[in-house]
Amino acid sequence: MTLSVAILISLVLSLTTTPMMCARLLKPHAESGHGRFYHASERVFAWILSGYEKSLGWALKHPRFIVTLLLATICLNVYLYVIIPKGFFPQQDTGRLTGNIQADQSISFQAMRQKLTDFVDIVQADPAVESVTGFTGGGQRNGGFMFVSLKPLNERKMSADQVVARLRGKTAQVPGANLFLNPVQDIRVGGRQSNASYQFTLQADELETLRTWTPRLQRALLDVPQLADVNTDQQVKGLQTTLTIDRETAARMGITPRMIDSTLNLAFGQAQVSVIYSTLNQYRVVMEVAPEYWQSPEALKGVYVQSPTRGQVPLSTFATYEPTNTSLAVNHQGQFAAATISFNLPVGVSLSDAVAAINATMVQIGAPATLHGSFQGTARAFQASLDSQPWLILAAVLTVYIVLGILYESYVHPLTILSTLPSAGVGALLALLLFQTEFSIIALIGVILLIGIVKKNAIMMIDFALATERRTGRPPEEAIFEACLLRFRPIMMTTMAALLGAVPLAFGLGEGSEMRRPLGISIVGGLILSQLLTLYTTPVVYIYLDRFRLWCQRVWDRRPGHHAMRTE
Repeated sequence: MTLSVAILISLVLSLTTTPMMCARLLKPHAESGHGRFYHASERVFAWILSGYEKSLGWALKHPRFIVTLLLATICLNVYLYVIIPKGFFPQQDTGRLTGNIQADQSISFQAMRQKLTDFVDIVQADPAVESVTGFTGGGQRNGGFMFVSLKPLNERKMSADQVVARLRGKTAQVPGANLFLNPVQDIRVGGRQSNASYQFTLQADELETLRTWTPRLQRALLDVPQLADVNTDQQVKGLQTTLTIDRETAARMGITPRMIDSTLNLAFGQAQVSVIYSTLNQYRVVMEVAPEYWQSPEALKGVYVQSPTRGQVPLSTFATYEPTNTSLAVNHQGQFAAATISFNLPVGVSLSDAVAAINATMVQIGAPATLHGSFQGTARAFQASLDSQPWLILAAVLTVYIVLGILYESYVHPLTILSTLPSAGVGALLALLLFQTEFSIIALIGVILLIGIVKKNAIMMIDFALATERRTGRPPEEAIFEACLLRFRPIMMTTMAALLGAVPLAFGLGEGSEMRRPLGISIVGGLILSQLLTLYTTPVVYIYLDRFRLWCQRVWDRRPGHHAMRTE
């Protein structure tokens, strides 16, 4: 609704205010005075126009070379789109980091608290860090969270990804725990929580298959250079103490399993036994074993169970205990058990490279057919966008063709205008490769904007050429040649205006500029190359398609039915 109102307001202003300002501000050419800069720029423009006139005459004399150049440009478009690194949204530097701590599954709360303190001290000591806040506890005793605020970009002189890479080496020195740091993003797709930015989820027909192959895949991915901070949420090695009761011995002493459960609950479960009332308040009495007696499973040796017949009976008389493993958490996706492997990207690695590396690793380790892997969260949204990108570009081109076909009432002239698009695509992709920037959603938006900006060159030429043909009856070669020369100035002016407007986006700095930079780079690169090529390819394509149109018309006129209809 807001966009529609803005478009309507801009349309009203362009149809009313702009003509009024032209009438008030523009003066006749004879009355307007110009300075030295104007005359100098005019001499430069006249020199450029003279060179363009000569080179255009050569291009029209060698049309096959120009058409071959256009076909090569189309093929280069396809090749560059295949090889360019692809991403979803650019990794932003917002000056904030989040950290997830994953410690050994058998760690105690006291040891986990010490690990958190060690990580906080290491991160706080980094010269790029301004403040750190961390806490542990809650759902998982072997996990913790951390929030990091970085100094302004002009003080730390390095990006958030580079800070994370430097801290990754320092925090790896803490034994028994890992810290996974991620830059905070303004746009986050996929609400799945994990220790890293991207997720790959495994599901299997049998739970044992999932528990067997998840560690194998994780170990294999740790050696893949396209991935960093590889971890999993599979928690199957938690440490517990298993108590085995000799039921026959306990029965001879008159002890039931419920008595044993009640005794252990009162000792380690913090049971409320009474309430002390005072004049102004009340106090709940909670009974438990003193903390120094429940730090180790050896405390079970001092537990006694009240027997109805034999009094206090040591628990060790009729029960034994041993340490065993247990699952700290069983994660699900849908209705099935699942294990998620999370990962980050090293500096300079695109998400498309990481996706290809994971798929190749799955094949390399020989994962069984019953093990199903799929990307989730941001990685899944990236795959969906990657599949739809070619169709989105095709839909945009088809829409432009339909609109231009209605405008010119022709099937041919829209093709002439659309012939300018391959050069824009090549320019955008080459610029992204030159600046080592991924082809992301933001860059795709820039390419779609180029479709609207670049085709105006051909529209200016074709409008004038068609008007000249209809008004004077001149042949298409002369009409398009004159159109190119007369419309050269407005073509250059509009292109430079759009190009200079995109330069701040391409070379802008500051926090969050990574989100805007691919848009500016694709527009600047596309405009520069398309400006060089379309000034020559458009006239040649116009002549060839006009000849094709006349040939089709002659073939249509030779049809027997059509001739008979005209005779009647």
